[in-house]
Amino acid sequence: MGFDDLMVAREREQVNIAAMLNKAAIRFPERPALALGIETVADYRAFAGRAGALAGHLTGQFKLVPGERVAIAMSNHPDFSVVLFACWIAGLVAVPINAKLHRREFAYILEDSGARLVFTNPKVAPTLVGLELEITGLEQIIVTADAEFALLLQGDPAVLVDVSPDDAAWLFYTSGTTGKPKGAVLTHRNLVAMVDNHMVDVDAISEHDCIIHAAPMSHASGCVGVSHVARGALQVIPESGGFDPAEIVRLVEHYPGVTFFFAPTMIVRLLASPALDGADMSNLKTIVYGGGPMYTADLLAALDRLGNKFVQIYGQGEAPMTITGTRRAIHMERDHPRYLERLASVGTVRTNVEVKVFDRDDKELPPGEIGEVVVRGDIVMKGYWNNPEA
Repeated sequence: MGFDDLMVAREREQVNIAAMLNKAAIRFPERPALALGIETVADYRAFAGRAGALAGHLTGQFKLVPGERVAIAMSNHPDFSVVLFACWIAGLVAVPINAKLHRREFAYILEDSGARLVFTNPKVAPTLVGLELEITGLEQIIVTADAEFALLLQGDPAVLVDVSPDDAAWLFYTSGTTGKPKGAVLTHRNLVAMVDNHMVDVDAISEHDCIIHAAPMSHASGCVGVSHVARGALQVIPESGGFDPAEIVRLVEHYPGVTFFFAPTMIVRLLASPALDGADMSNLKTIVYGGGPMYTADLLAALDRLGNKFVQIYGQGEAPMTITGTRRAIHMERDHPRYLERLASVGTVRTNVEVKVFDRDDKELPPGEIGEVVVRGDIVMKGYWNNPEA
């Protein structure tokens, strides 16, 4: 094997999702990367520098080693992305947690994941007070608004840690609908596949686009945000930190090339808002929707009001964002004889993913039969954290 072949083989076996940030910082150092409302708080050079400095402190000051877990219990904020990518630069496993959970739910996930540190912000911090004294192994809760956090963003950036594609990157905790929440182990390979599939099947992204995080960054919106980082696009966090239709309209009027991830209920709320009356929504590029049933009547109303902006995704924490989907074009093929059925479905199988339906005996069923949806491909999680029998 020659030198070039060796380098190609090494690159294939060593892939860290955080490399996408470093590449964006090299290509687009002065492009805006993070914004709060209409104020840019970091370009890509600063974003990568802060994440790299924090990664250095995680391994230096806090003595964390690759594979250890760091929790992110934050409402939407630009610092969320800085902490997320810092974890990956250092080879650590990020544990984003829904900011709306109760204290006992936070405690369960923190204990189950074995997180040594938690990063939070002022909106969530009061719920977490004292948990470091109650949970074995949890060493410190760091509030991003504090002076300590500002110091952690200073210093020389850490070198990107080499990881195996099958090393864990994100513990994605399920909602616990069948019991206690389970941590889906998403690897660097899974996240790279998620990003690649977004570009192929959902939407092309350029450095002139942005995503506005009106839905939680700990879940689907944050996943779409990773795809935007890969292309040097801007991530915008509303000043409210969430979904306010009037604020959403103002931000769309300000920023070009806007993408959202919306749950269906958010689309319905936007359509019902007086703020939409007379608003200039020409900057709206894409609404990626999923996470619950979208009623056909609501979707038809949205298409009539906002135009050809919609892409549906079906996925879950165990195969993030990437099982099936309904392409933008299908939403507009109104002369198709099964148009309404297609809108009501979860679409077709995504690129580089296999989907079948099995019966109770793990035998494949023919089309039209009801059974268990089974997914195979690089998008499928490695397993459940500390729960192999699940």
